[in-house]
Amino acid sequence: MRKNSIKNSRINGEVMREMSIIIREELKDPRIHPLTSVMAVEVTTDLKQAKIFVSVMGDEQAKEDTMLGLKKSASYARHQLAMRLNLRNTPELIYVLDNSIEYGASMSKRIEEVITHDDMARSKRGEAE
Repeated sequence: MRKNSIKNSRINGEVMREMSIIIREELKDPRIHPLTSVMAVEVTTDLKQAKIFVSVMGDEQAKEDTMLGLKKSASYARHQLAMRLNLRNTPELIYVLDNSIEYGASMSKRIEEVITHDDMARSKRGEAE
């Protein structure tokens, strides 16, 4: 089975959907920040491992605590995943911190600052003329 096959893509999507629900509703670890999102999932073709890319909105301490909480509760999350999905093997869960949401928010803020600065410069030039 190729890595980007339809079957693998479908498994990635299902694992992503279920892991989002498990993290949001099932994991009760207080270290896990409430604004934790599953951004992507990559399940190996032999179903032995799954990389779960998570994004955490918060400061560095919240990110560290969330990753620690996720890693400590990986066996419980894997058990829940096995109960929800009928896979030949239930993959070992490997959590990876993904900063894409935070990066996108900072870029949007910078774009807004540039637009505001540009608008102010235009209005000053208009007043000067």
